[in-house]
Amino acid sequence: MRGYLGIDVGSVSTNLAVLTEDGELIESLYIRTQGQPIKAIQSGIGQLKERLPKDIRIMGAATTGSARKLAGVIVGADVIKNEITAHAVAAMKVVPDVRTVLEIGGQDSKIIIIRDGVVVDFAMNSVCAAGTGSFLDHQAARLGIAIEDFGDLAAQATTPVRIAGRCSVFAESDMVHKQQMGHSVPDIIAGLCQALVRNYLNNVGKGKDIQPPVVFQGGVAANKGIKAAFEEALETEIVVPPYFGVMGAVGAALLAQEQIEQTKAETQFRGFEVSDIEYNASSFECTGCANRCEVVEIKQDLTVLARWGDRCGRWQ
Repeated sequence: MRGYLGIDVGSVSTNLAVLTEDGELIESLYIRTQGQPIKAIQSGIGQLKERLPKDIRIMGAATTGSARKLAGVIVGADVIKNEITAHAVAAMKVVPDVRTVLEIGGQDSKIIIIRDGVVVDFAMNSVCAAGTGSFLDHQAARLGIAIEDFGDLAAQATTPVRIAGRCSVFAESDMVHKQQMGHSVPDIIAGLCQALVRNYLNNVGKGKDIQPPVVFQGGVAANKGIKAAFEEALETEIVVPPYFGVMGAVGAALLAQEQIEQTKAETQFRGFEVSDIEYNASSFECTGCANRCEVVEIKQDLTVLARWGDRCGRWQ
């Protein structure tokens, strides 16, 4: 069996996906990064080795996400692409005529505008936590409910309350105030979902030409309350892919396949054994000029595998 590996390393989660040559998902993993991307990548590769068919051959590998360069060095990636490209490619695989992609992850969110199979505009928000998965996790814990029950409780609301969602701090204080006034938990949760959607559309989606079909992906797409709030605000059906949580990794795997098929080259993938190799990451400040670039260095034993972060290319 031949397969293609995609790895998406973010601040909250590390996702891996393996696709067949026909683009079918064989296996996927969602792992908490927990501030240790190298450990998360190696753990994921090790788990894939155990879960995949023994006769599988990885024909190509690609990495994406905020730690894509680091991941690419560790696994031997054939392609290293930004998450905008990866998410767009994955969305077009599920809905070929998609025109808008909404993506909300653990600590950031993005919108991608696609026309005729080409990304024509996008925006990202990695500054404010309001509307992200980590904020929802925190509010669910404060309300004493499981995040998995968030969407079902929102659907039980009769009169959603209006909550200030422009800032996570104000949203939380407003929720406390509404609780003290005696509003029910389902009404508060539904109001929070609507507030977070307003925040997303007013900030990330501001000035964007949002047209259907609309695909909603990222970990927050599991929340039926957020999906319903988007459908109400945009007055259109929202498509949530079956593997919404690992779409970045799926897109990376598709990009790896495209690269290998175009170049006819042998993959640089270093094999599942990378899960057992000891890597060391460090950084230093270059004093070669006034820029004082912070250079990241990856070593295997005493061998330097890669460096990046300098503007002039001196250390790369």
